[in-house]
Parts: sequence; C-alpha cells; structure tokens
Amino acid sequence: MKLSIVIPIYNEEENIDSLINRLRTVVAQMQISCEYIFVNDGSKDHSFQLIKNLALADPAVKYIDFSRNFGHQIAVSAGLDLAAGDRVAIIDADLQDPPELIIEMFAKMDQGYEVVYAKRNNRNGESWLKKFTAKVFYRILKSITSVKIPVDTGDFRIIDRKVVNVLNQMPEHNKFLRGQISWIGFKQTYVEYNRNVRQAGSTGYTYKKMIRLALDGITSFSNFPLKVASICGFVVSGIAFIVMIYALYSRYITKDYVEGWTSTIISVLFLGGIQLISIGIIGEYISRLSENARNRPLYIINETNIKKEA
Repeated sequence: MKLSIVIPIYNEEENIDSLINRLRTVVAQMQISCEYIFVNDGSKDHSFQLIKNLALADPAVKYIDFSRNFGHQIAVSAGLDLAAGDRVAIIDADLQDPPELIIEMFAKMDQGYEVVYAKRNNRNGESWLKKFTAKVFYRILKSITSVKIPVDTGDFRIIDRKVVNVLNQMPEHNKFLRGQISWIGFKQTYVEYNRNVRQAGSTGYTYKKMIRLALDGITSFSNFPLKVASICGFVVSGIAFIVMIYALYSRYITKDYVEGWTSTIISVLFLGGIQLISIGIIGEYISRLSENARNRPLYIINETNIKKEA
C-alpha cells in the first residue's frame, strides 16, 4: 500500500519544515510507503527552493513547479494527475489541518470507504465574517444542488485510487474538487476535528478568491441561478403588465393621473437592474463554457522531478 500526500504551496516558506517533519512522523507510525508531492503554485518567497532542498535529501519528496499562479484547486489537480499512490491524501501547508488526523482517516479507509474527508467542528483563528460566510455558502449550496456536498469541510481528505482516476478524467477549468468528489459517489464518510490557528505566514485565500471559488461551486453544480433569473423575468413582466393596465385605466377611464418622470424612471431602473443581473448570471455560465471550449491546459509545469508513467 502506497500513500501519496498532495500539498499545494503558495508562499509557505515558514511552514514547510514543520509540515514535512510532522508528516514524516505520521507516516513512520503508519509504517507504509509514502511520497510527498509539493505543488508550488507560483510562490514569490523561497518556498520552492526549500522544497528542492528537501527533494535532494529525500527521494520520497516530489515537486511540481508551475510557470505562474494557477490557483489552489488547479494545484491540487496537478498533484492528483502525477500521484502514484494507491490512496491520495490532500492537505494544505498552513498546518491548520493537523497531519496527525491522516492516521485516523487512513484507518477509516480500511473499513471499506473510498473517500474519507475531515469535517470541522470549529475554525480557530478565523474571523467571524469568514466563519459566517463559509457557513452560509455551504448551506446554500447544499440546498440548491442535487449533489450532496458535505458542509463544514475543505479539501483535507484521503481518496482511493479509483476516485483519483475519475477526477483526472474531469478536465473542467473551474475546479471545485470537494463538489466533484461528492458527485463521483462511491462510499464516503468523515472524521471530525478542531481546525487550528494558522502556524505562520498569512493566508493566500483572499475574499476575492473565496468568492470566485463559491461561484465555481454554484455554477458547476447547480442551474438554480438561471432558474431565479427566469422567474424574475416572469415576475417583472407580470408587474409591468399590471402597471401598464393601471396606467391605461387611469389615463382613459378615470382621467386621474399625474404626468411626471418619477414613475417612469423607477420602472426603467427596476427593469434595467433585473435585466443586468440576469445577463450577468447567464454570462457567468457562458464564460465557463468558453474557458473549457478553448481547450487550454489546466496548468503549465516549469519544473518537476516526477516521471509520469506512460
């Protein structure tokens, strides 16, 4: 049994040594063969050089260096593409997710599961706004999709080789891996844990990136926004028709109307706003179709020490 551990890296020079030491301790306790796949996602610090130094001293340390920053989900996808293990663990380098939990997750896999994900009981060290928005997002996503995507989870998990093989056949550019893994199916379960404070450095997941990930999750697994746009269109059309009947009645029957531009401006702004929102929603879906239709590679590797088997 061989385990691959995929670790996306973006400016994590302060955490790499602690992470690899804790992972090695975990693997030694499990007494299994393991490879550590670091995916450098365009780091601007010395992360990649540290990883290369580790690889020189330990053949189990593998690395993938991107030509630029492609994003967290793409970095994980690259690691999955080149992983050779029978099982693959995914963990971030910030040590908020404890490497020691891999032991319990791996043991769960031995009970016949193909996916074991880590479910957060709490999120220490994170702002109330981030906690609140994450909680709301996952519950909204759960309510509008037909796929059962677990709430209060991230990408920290272990997946079986058969799941990895299916994921590698899903080349869409707007990745939402935790949703894709849920969509694939197979037997899945979880272990609970308390998420730690980030050990060092600052997070690379800005609110802008989180919003983008949320949009990717919603548009990849639900057409609910399109349905909302259609419903709004019908509702606004109905309101406009009623207003038109009332205006004609007031002008030609009761002769009780006040000429002015206020109502006209309000109507135009309201209708225009609905139209722009609907166009924006449709545009999000079209842009994703366009990205996939261009058939560009998901990522570009600048350097790697992994020799992919033919």
